[in-house]
Amino acid sequence: MKYNTIIFDLDGTLLNTLEDLTDSVNYALGKFGYPLRSIDEIRRFVGNGVKVLINLAVPNGTSAEESDKCLELYRKHYSENLQNKTRPYDGISEMLKCLKEMGIKLAVVSNKYDTAVKALCNDYFREFIEVAIGESQGVAKKPAPDSVYAALKVLGSNKEETLYVGDSDVDVHTAHNAGIKCVGVTWGFRNRDILKAEGANYIIDKPEDLLQYVK
Repeated sequence: MKYNTIIFDLDGTLLNTLEDLTDSVNYALGKFGYPLRSIDEIRRFVGNGVKVLINLAVPNGTSAEESDKCLELYRKHYSENLQNKTRPYDGISEMLKCLKEMGIKLAVVSNKYDTAVKALCNDYFREFIEVAIGESQGVAKKPAPDSVYAALKVLGSNKEETLYVGDSDVDVHTAHNAGIKCVGVTWGFRNRDILKAEGANYIIDKPEDLLQYVK
């Protein structure tokens, strides 16, 4: 089966955002006098949206009110510093260019908040990505399939012709909940063993490996 539509996760799949995420989380934690987190801890915490990220980063027993204040501080700092160290992974831009030239329809669906998703996609991938959807109020976040369905509707694509590409267990579950085959990537925030255990249909080690699955 060859596919004509690809929906990508963003963090850990197209962009290495981990250092900027860590810096902004630690900025917020530091302002509250909380212990700082390592980059490997943040790697484990990301994937389920910003609220979950902060709830995991703050100390156990932190009140919901304090967590929300920390979250708002994180959001403000990250919105102003989201491109300090963030870069596309090696080979991503070249892969997207090849897909676009082949006529493949491309979208991003992420649990990062929507304004950040749109800003990053516009700055790095505006000539490639047709639709970029992030977390927003009133829309169930991944692994719910709602944002994937929204992307498919805008692209005019159907599930059978679509691949979802991501680096985490959340991405595998999102794809399967949407009735779409999943390609797991090993260069992101999780590892091959997790992707395999969670049921990724395909696993690739380099961006160019994705080209074999398209028409």
